Amino acid sequence: MIYEIFMPALSSTMTEGKITSWVKSPGDKVEKGETVVIVESDKADMDVESFYEGYLGVIITPAGESAPVGSAIAYVAETKEEIEEAKKKAATGKTGTTTPETSSQKGNEEPPSKLVSSPTAASTASIPDTVISSPRKAASTVPSGRQIVSPRAKRIAKDNGVDLTQIAGTGPNGRITAADVEAFLSPASTPAPGAAVAVAPKAAATPVPAKAASPVALGTSQSLTTLQKAVINNMNQSLSVPTFRVGYTITTDALDALYKQVKSKGVTMTALLAKAVAVTLQKHPLVNASLSDRGIEYKSNINVAVAVAMDDGGLITPVLQNADQTDLYTLSRNWKGLVDRARAKQLQPEEYNSGTFTISNLGMFGVDRFDAILPPGTGAILAIGGSRPQVMATKDGAIKVANQMQVNLTADHRVIYGAHAAQFLQDLAKLIETNPQSLTL
Repeated sequence: MIYEIFMPALSSTMTEGKITSWVKSPGDKVEKGETVVIVESDKADMDVESFYEGYLGVIITPAGESAPVGSAIAYVAETKEEIEEAKKKAATGKTGTTTPETSSQKGNEEPPSKLVSSPTAASTASIPDTVISSPRKAASTVPSGRQIVSPRAKRIAKDNGVDLTQIAGTGPNGRITAADVEAFLSPASTPAPGAAVAVAPKAAATPVPAKAASPVALGTSQSLTTLQKAVINNMNQSLSVPTFRVGYTITTDALDALYKQVKSKGVTMTALLAKAVAVTLQKHPLVNASLSDRGIEYKSNINVAVAVAMDDGGLITPVLQNADQTDLYTLSRNWKGLVDRARAKQLQPEEYNSGTFTISNLGMFGVDRFDAILPPGTGAILAIGGSRPQVMATKDGAIKVANQMQVNLTADHRVIYGAHAAQFLQDLAKLIETNPQSLTL
């Protein structure tokens, strides 16, 4: 029996995936549930496990190349004798003779159903012969003794002249991640000349910031990454939405004072702002809603997505789920973990595509105001500028200096009207200016 391994749909917006690396080579034994290939989706690198036991007969899409979701990327032969049959099948491009089983998450398998599959007819929502494993599982020995390295880790190692054989990966199946290389480059782990270093897994390690990438040569072109293509697709979708923008000036003296009190406890300004937005959204469910074929969808949860720029280009929005119900300190810890996994390309799909409201903060770059583009599937996004001292007049006519920041709300006018946006911003400003201490309760 010959089975097909399809390009899986790792997110609802994914139309194609790029093969990061093949864990198995043609002729290798493949166990059921064993990782065969690592695929780069629009947001993360994910392990793809075989649902079958057999031998990897032939690889159709090699490492470094992309394939549409649902297309066959390899064939698995049930016996060694059938490997040649798999090669012939790949050479002729014939399909329809396999009987793949319905996929399920590892550890939660359901009885398989027999299906006749074809790459051209494969569903993008259900890939019948692969299991997607969590990218955060504990590191294990690399199958077949091969070293698996993430693209970003390879680039950092190349830029710094690092021998990857000196590093033990802490990623899935012993994969070497960018964090592993960065930890190797840090002063605390700099090896003696000629000494090999094994980087032990650390559950709560803080990745060292990556060194600046080599400048792109002028006059050349650079192909788009999968992440950049996904961002472009989302932005093109946003053009079809009629949006409007409302700005507001918020005095941040009270918020700044609170931040100084809680910063030593690991609380970040991002968590403070996300918490403030989430609490305000409780009073304005329409601003947390979005338009669908069924009408206006009022979300049951307040999940605040926060835009994060990726080092290798592109943008991702890790999601602080149930931000209104999560205490500030837990929210900050969650945010740190999300950012670390985002930059290591290890986020689970629900950790970046479940946002109901988005904030984008460019204040740390000295930007005082900007407009944000509405992400698809949401009703509003808040652009936050930097807080800076401003001369202002008080209600009694006196003059004083206060820290102020500019925020601009971009909203879907099919769902949210100007008065709704203004009232939301007014309540957000009131919370930040007069009662930010309530965010710690």
